[in-house]
Amino acid sequence: MSVHGVPTLYVVATPIGNLQDISLRALEVLKSVDSIAAEDTRHTSHLLSHFAIQKKLIAVHEHNEQKSAQLLLERIQAGESIALVSDAGTPGISDPGAIVVDLLRKAGVNVVPIPGASAVITALSAAGITENGFLFYGFLPASGSQRRKTLEFLKGYTTTLVFYEAPHRILECIEDLTSVLGGERRLTIARELTKTYETFHRCALQEAKMWLESDLNQQRGEFVLLVEAAEPVATAAISDDDERVLRLLLADLPLKQAVKLATEITGVKKNILYEFALKIKDN
Repeated sequence: MSVHGVPTLYVVATPIGNLQDISLRALEVLKSVDSIAAEDTRHTSHLLSHFAIQKKLIAVHEHNEQKSAQLLLERIQAGESIALVSDAGTPGISDPGAIVVDLLRKAGVNVVPIPGASAVITALSAAGITENGFLFYGFLPASGSQRRKTLEFLKGYTTTLVFYEAPHRILECIEDLTSVLGGERRLTIARELTKTYETFHRCALQEAKMWLESDLNQQRGEFVLLVEAAEPVATAAISDDDERVLRLLLADLPLKQAVKLATEITGVKKNILYEFALKIKDN
């Protein structure tokens, strides 16, 4: 299958659990392409069998993606159209696929996305989070020290933080979220989305580990973690006299020098004056 006769790579989203969530368009593409590049050929075979689709499968996973990308490029350049799928959800989103798409786009190949189920959007839609915006990070580093370092970087974000986590790391991840971000923040745990044991649980971060430990079944499956946004930090105000001093200095001096002198004259903290000076310069 191709668009206007052009050999194409189709990036096809597949169900994250319930097979009935596959789109009609995805089924049409999977039936029509010459072959299917799959993260796990055994997993994809089950999906195709369920919908009575028979296609040649090519393994494209995190350990061979660079080499497989070149193979897919050669096949498409030879006239084939190929569907790229991961085990669940959308290729390239916390799953293999981005390397393939990048290489093929650079080579001028026609790349067409076929959207579908998303664990991130599924979790957000049923979490009842009213704050605007979210930051989807994906999987945090497996190393505890690197995970905590990453969370330190993210802790000040004033949007909902969304993470994926695997069952064997869920407890240590919750511990680090609590210690770095603070136990009072609200957490929504979304587990096994669209599957038989789908679970949503909301609590303070400091209560989450106890809830998970109280029922071992709740530690199984794939997790989406939605962490409440940080409170915005209010910018400290300065007096009219302090502002006048700063403006006079900024008129004749570089910003850093003006802030340094204003700090010495007014006694206001340097970082407060610096932020205010930036606003003056921007206006």
